[in-house]
Amino acid sequence: MADPRTTAAQVKTPIGRLGGGFMISREAKALCEEHGLGPRELYFRGRCGVLGECDADVVTSVAVFFPSQHVEPNWNGGRKLTAEHAVELYAQACQAWGRRNLGGYDGCARIAELLQPVVEQASPVGAPLFAGWRAVPLPGDPPARAAQFMHVVRELRGGLHANAVIAAGMHPLDATLAADHRGGPLGRSAGEAIARFFEWPEPYATPGPELVARRAAVEETTDDLMAPAFSVLTEGESDELIELLRFGDAR
Repeated sequence: MADPRTTAAQVKTPIGRLGGGFMISREAKALCEEHGLGPRELYFRGRCGVLGECDADVVTSVAVFFPSQHVEPNWNGGRKLTAEHAVELYAQACQAWGRRNLGGYDGCARIAELLQPVVEQASPVGAPLFAGWRAVPLPGDPPARAAQFMHVVRELRGGLHANAVIAAGMHPLDATLAADHRGGPLGRSAGEAIARFFEWPEPYATPGPELVARRAAVEETTDDLMAPAFSVLTEGESDELIELLRFGDAR
């Protein structure tokens, strides 16, 4: 039977993939083309628009793993859309992605049902994007609803993970180079590919064993920080959620 921390560790990979899959989807790309935005302009305005109309430094403060010199031009370049409208469009992309990718999965309704109390009762402290996205209206149909709930839970973990990285005294670039999306140690080429995707300036230093170990410890801390959010589920519900999300491991 899964306790809250085990649940947090077991669901992070499928929720990370399924909750963020729409961000690089055909649905998001179509919105970029329709509104004349670059992919990262919609990404920052859509994802971070829940902060409201604010200075790029505010966005940088929550987009921890992106360099400020990348955040600023994309956030400001996306001002063709108001923050409120960008969030609406981004939510629509998330929902449409969910309908396309999860529509054939019978477990969507139950995933949404199990994640709802997790989202509603989790503390927003240290996770401003989670707090903002929790307030975004939810769709009624199960695939879209499940996709949006997973996105919101992903934002919770993302915020808490950023706190853990900073508390460990790690630079976000070092944390990126030292670990992959699952939190495990990576070889140099994979870490560099992620850093390059985030548009950190090159060249990159090779992370040594001490840095890799610190990054692994950060992942453990993040699991600790996420555990309270899953404490609202019974052990049976936790086991059920883990099992329902297994289909996402291979996606």
